Amino acid sequence: MGLPEERGRNGSGSGSREEAGAGGRARSWSPPPEVSRSAHVPSLQRYRELHRRSVEEPREFWGEIAKEFYWKIPCSGPFLQYNFDVTKGKIFIEWMKGATTNICYNVLDRNVHEKKLGDKVAFYWEGNEPGETTQITYRELLVQVCQFSNVLRKLGIQKGDRVAIYMPMILELVVAMLACARLGALHSIVFAGFSAESLCERILDSSCSLLITTDAFYRGEKLVNLKELADESLEKCREKGFPVRCCIVVKHLGRAELGTGDSPSQSPPIKRPCPDVQDKLKEKFKCIQPQISWNQGIDLWWHELMQEAGDEFEPEWCDAEDPLFILYTSGSTGKPKASGVVHTVGGYMLYVATTFKYVFDFHTEDVFWCTADIGWITGHSYVTYGPLANGATSVLFEGIPTYPDVSRLWSIVDKYKVTKFYTAPTAIRLLMKFGDEPVIKHSRASLQVLGTVGEPINPEAWLWYHRVVGAQRCPIVDTFWQTETGGHMLTPLPGATPMKPGSASFPFFGVAPAILNESGEELEGEAEGYLVFKQPWPGIMRTVYGNHTRFETTYFKKFPGYYVTGDGCRRDQDGYYWITGRIDDMLNVSGHLLSTAEVESALVEHEAVAEAAVVGHPHPVKGECLYCFVTLCDGHSFSPTLTEELKKQIREKIGPIATPDYIQNAPGLPKTRSGKIMRRVLRKIAQNDHDLGDTSTVADPSVISHLFSHRCLTIQ
Repeated sequence: MGLPEERGRNGSGSGSREEAGAGGRARSWSPPPEVSRSAHVPSLQRYRELHRRSVEEPREFWGEIAKEFYWKIPCSGPFLQYNFDVTKGKIFIEWMKGATTNICYNVLDRNVHEKKLGDKVAFYWEGNEPGETTQITYRELLVQVCQFSNVLRKLGIQKGDRVAIYMPMILELVVAMLACARLGALHSIVFAGFSAESLCERILDSSCSLLITTDAFYRGEKLVNLKELADESLEKCREKGFPVRCCIVVKHLGRAELGTGDSPSQSPPIKRPCPDVQDKLKEKFKCIQPQISWNQGIDLWWHELMQEAGDEFEPEWCDAEDPLFILYTSGSTGKPKASGVVHTVGGYMLYVATTFKYVFDFHTEDVFWCTADIGWITGHSYVTYGPLANGATSVLFEGIPTYPDVSRLWSIVDKYKVTKFYTAPTAIRLLMKFGDEPVIKHSRASLQVLGTVGEPINPEAWLWYHRVVGAQRCPIVDTFWQTETGGHMLTPLPGATPMKPGSASFPFFGVAPAILNESGEELEGEAEGYLVFKQPWPGIMRTVYGNHTRFETTYFKKFPGYYVTGDGCRRDQDGYYWITGRIDDMLNVSGHLLSTAEVESALVEHEAVAEAAVVGHPHPVKGECLYCFVTLCDGHSFSPTLTEELKKQIREKIGPIATPDYIQNAPGLPKTRSGKIMRRVLRKIAQNDHDLGDTSTVADPSVISHLFSHRCLTIQ
C-alpha cells in the first residue's frame, strides 16, 4: 500500500529536532544524523505537497488508497458525502457508501492467500510471567477466527448484533473481535480493568446478545477474577430486565490442564520452558479454582465450543458504512459516560492501515509493539486492525511494565527484536523514576522508531525517552488522536518531520486542522485556542450509539461547520501544533487562562520530580489558584526548600501568574488501569470534598486516602 503518486518512492528527510522547555517554546537541538533517516516515508517537502492534495482532493486521494483493498462491490456512487454544519441539517459522514467489503477478509484471508503470508507470525504473545509465551501465524489465526465465527453463528449471532467482550490481553481477544467482524456483528470491548457496574452499563446501552470473558488472570502480582466480575455484571443486567442469554468463558489460568497440543483449532498452547514458572502458575491456578462459579444454561467453555467448530466461514459482505464496532469513551465525570463511539467498516479500515504504515514507517521485516490494551481505541487500531492490515508481526503483552521488575519492557524488546515501539507518556514517566540502569542493561539495538500516545508528552520525558530508551538514534512520533477519530490526526512522520519535543507536529494526510477563538473565528499564524477539524477523514466516528443528538451536540454544536475536539491547542511560528490539554483542564487565574499541561511540564523539569498533576482550587481573590501534586524521583525527599524551588521554577518558566498556592507531596497519583491520571479525583482532594462519585476504575484506591490525609491546608 502506497500513497498516491508516492508508491515505489524512497524519500528521506534530513530535518533537525528542537528541544523545548515548558509550554513548547523551542530552541534548536541537533541529534546524530541517523535519527532522521528513513527509507520509507516521503520527504518533508513531498509530505507537504501530498498533504495539501489530500485535503483539497480527498475523494481522489483516498480513492487511490482504497484500490489497495478488496471490495466485493466497488464504490460506484459518490466517494464522500458529509455535513458538518448543524445549522444546515443532520450531521452525517459517508465514505464509499454502497461499496461492500469485509475487514476480516482484508486483514487475514488476503494476507494468507494472496500475499502468501500464511506462515508469518501475526502475534508473539508474552504472558504476565516472563516464562509464558506462545505465537500464532496468520494461517493459524485465520483458522481460529473462522472456527469462532461458526461458534457465534451457531449461537444465533447475526449481522448487526452486538457482542460484549471482557477479556485480558490474550490471543482469544483478537480472535473474538475478528470473528465478530467476519460475520458482521459489532464488537463492544470493555477493558478488563473496568468494574462489573461499568460492564453492565455498556451491555445495556448497546443491548449485547452475548458476553465473552475469561476465568481469571494475573496483572503483576494481582489476581483478577474476571469471571466473578462478569457474573456480577450479568446479574445486574437481569435485575434491570435485560438477561444476556449466553456467556462464553476462556479457560486462561486453567489452560495448562487442558492439555491442548499444537493444533491451531485449540486455545494456543503456552510454552513454559522453566519448570519453576510452570509450578508457580499451577499454584496460582489452584488458588483460584474454587472461586470460578458456573451458571448452567448460560456459561459455555470456549475450548469445548471450538473443538466442534468447522474451520471455514464465508465472510459477511458489509457496506462500507455498516458499523464495525462500538467503543465507550472513558470520560472524566463522576459517572461513566454511556457514550458509545461507532466506527464503520470501510473508512476505518483505510485510515488505520494508512496511518500505521506511514506514522511507524512500517516495513515487512518489522516487529511492532504497541503496549496499549485492546480495551482502548489504541489497541483496536494499532494492536489489531492497523498492523494486521499491513501484514505486520506484533507483540501482544498481558503484563505490566514493572513486573517482575522495572526492566520488563526492555527485556521483551530484546527477546523479540522489536523495531517499532509505541507506549504512553505515563509509562515513560513511571520508568524514568527508576533511572537509566534498568533500561541500558538491555541492548535495545533493534529499535528504530519510538512512539507516544494518550496524552501530550512533557519535553523532559521526551528527551529521556530519546536519550535513554532510543540511545539518541530513534525518531519519536508523538501522536495526537482520540477514540472518536479512529487513528492519528497530528503526528510527526519519522525521518520527514523535524521534531520538537512535546509537539504533535503536523496533520496526517486528509486532516485539516484549525484553531478557533471563543467566537468561532479561525486564527492564522501563531495562535492558541480551540482545536477543530474542518472536514472529515475516513476514520472519523459516525455517531454515538443510539444517541445521534448527543453526537451532534458534543462534537458539532459549539462551532457549526467544524468537528470540535474539546482540546486546547497552540500553533507556533513554524506551524507546529502543541496540544495544551482538554479545554476543561484550563485554569482561569486572575483572568489569565493557564494550561495545566504547561505547569506540569515546568514541574517535571526539576530533577527531583518524576510526575506532576495540577488542578484548580477556589481562591477568594484570584477566583482560582493552582494546587499541584508532585511525585518525586527515588532518592529525593519533600521539603519546604524543594517547595520553594518548584515555585521559583514555575515563575521562571511560565511567569509569576502561574505560581502555585499549594504543592502537595504525592507518592502516588489516582490513575485508571490504563494509566490516565484522574484529575477529577484530584480536584476533589484539593477541595477536601469526599464525594468522589464513581471510583471503580481507580487502579489503587489506597492512593486516594493517603492524599486526603496529607493534603495541604487551604483557604476558600
